[in-house]
Amino acid sequence: QVQLVESGGGLVQAGDSLRLSCAASGRTFSMRLRGWFRQAPGKDREFVAAINWSGSSTYYAESVKGRFTISRDNAKNTVYLQMNSLKPEDTAVYYCAVFTGGTYYTPSDYDYWGQGTQVTVSS
Repeated sequence: QVQLVESGGGLVQAGDSLRLSCAASGRTFSMRLRGWFRQAPGKDREFVAAINWSGSSTYYAESVKGRFTISRDNAKNTVYLQMNSLKPEDTAVYYCAVFTGGTYYTPSDYDYWGQGTQVTVSS
Protein backbone atom coordinates (compact mmCIF):
# COMPACT_ATOMS: atom_id res chain seq x y z
CA GLN A 1 0.00 0.00 0.00
CA VAL A 2 1.43 3.34 -1.08
CA GLN A 3 1.47 6.10 1.49
CA LEU A 4 2.75 9.66 1.42
CA VAL A 5 3.04 11.25 4.84
CA GLU A 6 3.68 14.96 5.25
CA SER A 7 5.09 16.45 8.42
CA GLY A 8 6.59 19.69 9.67
CA GLY A 9 3.62 22.01 9.51
CA GLY A 10 2.65 24.32 12.34
CA LEU A 11 1.80 27.79 13.52
CA VAL A 12 4.50 30.41 12.97
CA GLN A 13 4.82 34.17 12.73
CA ALA A 14 5.41 36.12 9.56
CA GLY A 15 9.06 36.00 8.61
CA ASP A 16 9.66 32.63 10.23
CA SER A 17 10.71 29.41 8.51
CA LEU A 18 9.38 25.87 8.34
CA ARG A 19 10.62 22.71 6.70
CA LEU A 20 8.06 20.26 5.43
CA SER A 21 8.87 16.62 4.75
CA CYS A 22 7.02 14.06 2.67
CA ALA A 23 8.01 10.47 3.22
CA ALA A 24 6.78 7.81 0.83
CA SER A 25 6.33 4.14 1.67
CA GLY A 26 5.07 1.09 -0.13
CA ARG A 27 6.74 2.04 -3.39
CA THR A 28 9.91 3.77 -4.56
CA PHE A 29 9.42 7.04 -6.43
CA SER A 30 13.05 7.81 -7.12
CA MET A 31 12.42 8.12 -10.87
CA ARG A 32 9.28 10.26 -10.62
CA LEU A 33 8.91 14.01 -10.45
CA ARG A 34 7.38 15.02 -7.14
CA GLY A 35 5.53 18.15 -6.16
CA TRP A 36 4.05 20.25 -3.42
CA PHE A 37 0.65 21.89 -3.60
CA ARG A 38 -1.36 23.91 -1.13
CA GLN A 39 -4.99 24.70 -0.53
CA ALA A 40 -6.33 27.58 1.49
CA PRO A 41 -9.93 27.63 2.77
CA GLY A 42 -12.36 28.39 -0.03
CA LYS A 43 -9.69 28.24 -2.70
CA ASP A 44 -8.59 25.72 -5.29
CA ARG A 45 -5.54 23.57 -4.75
CA GLU A 46 -2.56 25.39 -6.22
CA PHE A 47 0.90 24.40 -7.34
CA VAL A 48 3.81 25.37 -5.08
CA ALA A 49 6.94 23.54 -6.25
CA ALA A 50 8.15 20.46 -8.07
CA ILE A 51 11.43 18.61 -8.49
CA ASN A 52 12.54 16.12 -11.10
CA TRP A 53 13.85 12.66 -10.28
CA SER A 54 17.49 13.67 -9.93
CA GLY A 55 16.93 17.04 -8.30
CA SER A 56 18.62 18.79 -11.20
CA SER A 57 15.45 20.67 -12.18
CA THR A 58 13.11 22.50 -9.86
CA TYR A 59 9.98 24.52 -10.55
CA TYR A 60 8.25 27.10 -8.39
CA ALA A 61 5.10 29.15 -8.33
CA GLU A 62 5.86 32.84 -8.72
CA SER A 63 4.40 33.54 -5.30
CA VAL A 64 7.05 31.42 -3.54
CA LYS A 65 10.05 31.82 -5.81
CA GLY A 66 13.08 32.98 -3.86
CA ARG A 67 11.53 32.01 -0.52
CA PHE A 68 10.83 28.27 -0.85
CA THR A 69 13.25 25.51 -1.81
CA ILE A 70 12.27 22.00 -2.80
CA SER A 71 14.72 19.13 -2.46
CA ARG A 72 14.69 15.36 -2.33
CA ASP A 73 16.57 12.41 -0.87
CA ASN A 74 15.88 9.38 -3.05
CA ALA A 75 17.62 7.05 -0.62
CA LYS A 76 14.95 8.02 1.91
CA ASN A 77 12.13 8.27 -0.66
CA THR A 78 11.49 11.72 0.82
CA VAL A 79 10.90 15.20 -0.54
CA TYR A 80 11.34 18.40 1.42
CA LEU A 81 10.03 21.93 1.20
CA GLN A 82 12.08 24.57 2.98
CA MET A 83 9.91 27.63 3.48
CA ASN A 84 11.57 30.88 4.49
CA SER A 85 10.23 34.39 4.99
CA LEU A 86 6.75 33.04 5.47
CA LYS A 87 3.80 35.35 4.90
CA PRO A 88 0.21 35.18 6.14
CA GLU A 89 -0.89 34.42 2.58
CA ASP A 90 1.14 31.19 2.74
CA THR A 91 -1.40 29.85 5.22
CA ALA A 92 -2.87 26.64 3.79
CA VAL A 93 -2.86 22.88 3.96
CA TYR A 94 0.22 21.67 2.14
CA TYR A 95 0.13 18.43 0.17
CA CYS A 96 2.87 16.42 -1.46
CA ALA A 97 2.19 14.36 -4.54
CA VAL A 98 3.79 12.12 -7.17
CA PHE A 99 3.64 13.17 -10.84
CA THR A 100 2.21 10.75 -13.36
CA GLY A 101 2.63 12.77 -16.55
CA GLY A 102 1.36 15.92 -18.21
CA THR A 103 2.08 19.33 -16.76
CA TYR A 104 3.84 19.61 -13.42
CA TYR A 105 1.61 22.43 -12.13
CA THR A 106 -1.69 20.59 -12.74
CA PRO A 107 -3.03 18.69 -9.70
CA SER A 108 -4.86 16.12 -11.83
CA ASP A 109 -1.53 15.05 -13.34
CA TYR A 110 -0.44 13.63 -9.98
CA ASP A 111 -1.64 10.20 -8.90
CA TYR A 112 -0.52 9.78 -5.30
CA TRP A 113 -1.24 12.34 -2.58
CA GLY A 114 -0.48 12.75 1.08
CA GLN A 115 -3.07 13.70 3.67
CA GLY A 116 -1.72 17.23 4.05
CA THR A 117 -0.11 19.25 6.81
CA GLN A 118 -1.43 22.58 8.05
CA VAL A 119 0.75 25.67 7.85
CA THR A 120 -0.56 28.78 9.56
CA VAL A 121 1.33 32.05 9.42
CA SER A 122 0.22 34.82 11.74
CA SER A 123 0.90 38.48 11.06
